[in-house]
Amino acid sequence: MKQTLYLMRHGQTLFNVRRKVQGWCDAPLTELGIAQGKTAGAYFKAQHIIFDHAYSSTSERACDTLELVTNQPYTRLKGLKEWHFGTFEGESEDLNPPLPYQDFFVKYGGEEEKSFQKRAVETCTTMMEQGHQTVLAVSHGAFCGQFRKFWDETCEAEYKIAKNHGGIGNCCIFKYEVEQQKFKLVEIVNHEAQLAFIEA
Repeated sequence: MKQTLYLMRHGQTLFNVRRKVQGWCDAPLTELGIAQGKTAGAYFKAQHIIFDHAYSSTSERACDTLELVTNQPYTRLKGLKEWHFGTFEGESEDLNPPLPYQDFFVKYGGEEEKSFQKRAVETCTTMMEQGHQTVLAVSHGAFCGQFRKFWDETCEAEYKIAKNHGGIGNCCIFKYEVEQQKFKLVEIVNHEAQLAFIEA
């Protein structure tokens, strides 16, 4: 049976504005972040998308975003948390090394890239194994990026990473079709598109 996963990044936070490294550390949503969450909720409602179950990272910024999208009960999962950046947490983004990070953060108490990606894939796979038909999961930018990177070969051609270098905006939504434990990215809804949709 084909399932659907809507994997979404949280709304804008204070640390996003201040350009602070934000992995396992947390910061509150800004007024814009709150508006982004509400806009995403309006988008799902206008599309008549009903979730059988919803999941969130245990980080407050993700939980707060999910609660703006839907008022239904949800499950908090540590596996949906962002990349752990070790002692770089809360520091200026100017200190980040060039991409790809790979194992850079390990010596500072953080996660290695492949380990983080493995966590992302295993967490989402386990979520979908619970048998829900349509699932919402609110997570983080690097989480969404690493998950997408893992499944790049199964994506629709227009969504392959090699052809789409744009960043993952706040409240960006990735729609995956899931069948036999394989995830296929079939649609990306950016915040700008959501605003245009609501204003139309």
